[in-house]
Order: sequence, then C-alpha cells, then structure tokens
Amino acid sequence: MSGFKHLSINELIHMSSESNDIQVVDIRDAASFTAAHIEGSTNLTNENLATFIADADMDKPLVVVCYHGMSSQSAANYLNEQGFDDVYSLDGGFSAWSLAHS
Repeated sequence: MSGFKHLSINELIHMSSESNDIQVVDIRDAASFTAAHIEGSTNLTNENLATFIADADMDKPLVVVCYHGMSSQSAANYLNEQGFDDVYSLDGGFSAWSLAHS
C-alpha cells in the first residue's frame, strides 16, 4: 500500500466516465450530504464506517470527499491503512465539485 493519491475534479469526471466501479464516499455531515452530494456517493460517518469497510470492495478505486479537500486526506489515509488499495482524496472537496457543476 502506498497511501492515498490526490484527485482533481477533472480527473474524477474522467475516471467516472471510464468506469462504473468507482466508490465515492462523502464524509460531510448528514444534513450537508442530504442537501447536495455527488451522484452515487455514500455518506460515510463514524456510525457506518465499520459496516462500510466490511462490505466494500477494497480493490475498487475509492474517492473520499469532504467540504474543501482537507479532512478527506486524513480519511483517505485511514481507509488506505484499513486495506483499500486505490484511495483518492478529492482536491477542493464538494465545494470545488459544486462550483464545477453550477
């Protein structure tokens, strides 16, 4: 395992268009996630973390999204340590994603 990688919005768009096997997890609070999120993403919380790790495919690419791309780095590193091989932190977070899609 080599740790997580940074991913730009454009790289995520390209990656998503190439494959449906990408897992996207959003670590923002439930209210923010409910208000708006990347289509197909899962809201990952402390409450569902263990279940997610147990059920997820650790060989599929995993993209971690937060508000601005800072907290996702720690979460991506943690998930990589838990056995996910291909982990990314979305640079700029949901804020950047939202601006790019408005």
